[in-house]
Amino acid sequence: MCRSIKTLRPPYVESVSEQDVRAAALQYVRKISGFRAPAAHNAEAFERAVEAIAKASEELLGALEVRGSR
Repeated sequence: MCRSIKTLRPPYVESVSEQDVRAAALQYVRKISGFRAPAAHNAEAFERAVEAIAKASEELLGALEVRGSR
């Protein structure tokens, strides 16, 4: 997949910021869309996708139970 997307859950990272999650979402949308930056007529759809994926990612990270962590 996208090698620049980093694992954002313990024990790989101690804390995750909103910027970390958004950066991962942006990389994902760039990868699947094939655009580093969308054309003006696609910018709104691109941004909505980044926001939706960031939200889903935050929900996932908040719901995960990692065994063996404190």
